[in-house]
Amino acid sequence: MKDTLSAGLEHTHTYCVPKERTVPFLYPEAAPFRVMPEVFATGYLVGFIEWTCMEALAPYLEEGERTVGTMIAITHEAATPAGMEVSATVRLVEIDGKKTVWEVVARDEVEVIARGRHERFAVNFEKFSARVAAKGKK
Repeated sequence: MKDTLSAGLEHTHTYCVPKERTVPFLYPEAAPFRVMPEVFATGYLVGFIEWTCMEALAPYLEEGERTVGTMIAITHEAATPAGMEVSATVRLVEIDGKKTVWEVVARDEVEVIARGRHERFAVNFEKFSARVAAKGKK
């Protein structure tokens, strides 16, 4: 990561929740999910928070670097129906070598829906991909 990255960096990303990102679509083969209401699934909310952090970090990555999520601890406090807009605001609170730690808050058009912390590590994408490919061959 570039040395211009510093704690306090903040980024907000907005997204309109489509029906396909609601609980019944998380694992369509799982009957318990299929009978749930069409609200933004926690699994997709986690991905949305990761996406927001990835966008914030993008200008600070070196050539060939990507970041991977290594920890997420959030509350999912309120349901958001399909069609509603959500926004995630992430703030960088710690940098430790290749590790970054983020405070996160997500809101829909009515209220806070999630808050917590997320950790990401910068990796060399080529080396990371090679390790994953080798693991897949075992």
